[in-house]
Amino acid sequence: MTQDPLVVFTPSGKRGRFAAGTPVLTAARQLGVDLDSVCGGRGICSKCQVVPGFGDFPKHGIHSGEDALSGWNTVEARYDEKRGLPPGRRLSCQAQILGDVVIDVPPESQVHRQVVRKAASARVIEMDPATRLYYIEVEAPDMHEPTGDLERIARALKAQWGIEKISTEFSTLASLQPILRKGDWKITVALHKTDISADPRLIAAWPGLHEAGIYGLAIDLGSTTIAAHLTNLDSGDVVASSGIMNPQIRFGEDLMSRVSYAMMNPGGDAEMTAAVREAISTLASEIAREAGIDPALILETVFVCNPVMHHLLLGIDPVELGQAPFALATSSALNLTAADLGLTTLPASAQVYILPCIAGHVGADAAAVALSEQPGKSEDLVLIVDVGTNAEILLGDKTRVLACSSPTGPAFEGAQISSGQRAAAGAIEAVRIDPETKEPRFRIIGSKFWSDERGFAKAVARSGITGICGSGIIEAVAEMRMAGVLDASGLIGSAEQTGSARCIAEGRTHAYVLHDGRATGGPLITVTQGDIRAIQLAKSALYAGARLLMDTRGVDKVDRVVLAGAFGAHISPLHAMVLGMIPDVPLDKVTSAGNAAGTGARIALCNLAARRQIEADVGAITKVETAIEPRFQEHFVAANAIPHATDPFPELAREVTLPQVGFKKGDEGGGRRRRRRA
Repeated sequence: MTQDPLVVFTPSGKRGRFAAGTPVLTAARQLGVDLDSVCGGRGICSKCQVVPGFGDFPKHGIHSGEDALSGWNTVEARYDEKRGLPPGRRLSCQAQILGDVVIDVPPESQVHRQVVRKAASARVIEMDPATRLYYIEVEAPDMHEPTGDLERIARALKAQWGIEKISTEFSTLASLQPILRKGDWKITVALHKTDISADPRLIAAWPGLHEAGIYGLAIDLGSTTIAAHLTNLDSGDVVASSGIMNPQIRFGEDLMSRVSYAMMNPGGDAEMTAAVREAISTLASEIAREAGIDPALILETVFVCNPVMHHLLLGIDPVELGQAPFALATSSALNLTAADLGLTTLPASAQVYILPCIAGHVGADAAAVALSEQPGKSEDLVLIVDVGTNAEILLGDKTRVLACSSPTGPAFEGAQISSGQRAAAGAIEAVRIDPETKEPRFRIIGSKFWSDERGFAKAVARSGITGICGSGIIEAVAEMRMAGVLDASGLIGSAEQTGSARCIAEGRTHAYVLHDGRATGGPLITVTQGDIRAIQLAKSALYAGARLLMDTRGVDKVDRVVLAGAFGAHISPLHAMVLGMIPDVPLDKVTSAGNAAGTGARIALCNLAARRQIEADVGAITKVETAIEPRFQEHFVAANAIPHATDPFPELAREVTLPQVGFKKGDEGGGRRRRRRA
């Protein structure tokens, strides 16, 4: 018997089989996919736009052919003629499912849009930007001295500023003559230096005295999100921060899935490069509009990213990063232009600096964290963990710094979780479970109230309670362990074993009910056994990477832990420790660094000497490759237990006493304990 077509929606990961001819919007609604529609499926509002993916998707076990969806109908054709559909987009209310297909729901089509929680951290940065403004008065041309305008600009810079020699970008040269004449031979020029001793390049000019300032973008190009900070290059002030989802998610949620897509689909790498460059151009336009500035004033961009994103940004096939010895096309820092990368929102002459990569799986984002947090200057031994779809881990002090990357996957960001979603209004972000009653309370993004507080119902009336994001699932699993509804092996107990009706049967396993909104048309939000397994795999990879660095350094303990990234800012040290994500240290020795990679990008944007520093520091970092280290698997298996099968957690034991329960078949478990809240 032929099976109905399989549909997988990204970024949610929700999937199901539907009869041929089912509209994509209908399938999305039945699966609970966050897909907007205002006009009721009549093809008028366009809010239900989706992007079908075609080719081989090994992660999902799907080959998606060009005929997986019905062809354009008259409704889509009419809409495209009147208002225009971006290339590759379909109206989900009109497109019908005919075969196995992967469907991406872009951010603008989601009801509950992503809240990219990577705000700029406050940091004092010594200003020494690579791009500076110079006002000059240029001699007018003379019939008796046939000198070009550029040469007279160079002469004025030498006479008035002591700058011996300049060059220029071709795109800038073409605009110099009208600018000079409009300014009556008085102009402001922007000069950029790639190094302290290098000759500067003229990259922009304005008639007269330019007082509107110049700006730079510090961009953290992650696997899941792209975060940007628009920075005033005179003061260093961040004038706007914004972020969007990385559209490459439709090709695979994790890095190796994207490498596989490039391997199995000719031209797949070019598809992913085009998608991310378009997204960056869109983000640059949006952030300039938010700040109320002309994008032409953005003259510099600094990128930090992992190695796969690094290659895809540059237009380099990442296939070599998917197999040993994980060779990078280049690990050096790069100086390019916006034109080189096809970033159309920015001036063609805008300068681009990409920080150096540390190793084949440890990228420029880890280098940026090192620049921000300076582990090589630490008196005590510090472990720095930057968690995303891929975890970047640094361990070091004044004597030595080590680095590795660990494949945590997207579970920490709400993906691959049954009720999971990205961080958006309505998502559960914090959880507490009473150890006696086993009753939960929670807080959602967009509300300051806990679910058991007055004002909660009113606060959530608009967004509703829609799902659970990364920080929420982490806290939920840790709280379940502390409340005794989850045992050390990661098994959820039955209602009889735990004494809680919130533990419901789900096939041969059990799930814990966080919220049941079905009576009012809302979702049933549970933590399933599959969710626990996804979190166990992610946290085990993280802990194993940290332990591998500790083994290499020859230590069993670290002095302090720094949690970086959006994860670090939104999860409590207690919950991270209960889960066994990080090694055991006193809780007051666990701190958050915010978006350290983004901060490192801002430092490099604002300080030319910092670029030279990190380029030198990267060469001194010891790289540990988790993919070929045999002990990684040993540590990974032992770390599956919550918090750990063998490593003692004495500091955690001073804070909480975890219940000794076991929920294997026939074991009624039980056990109670007291705990103190952090």
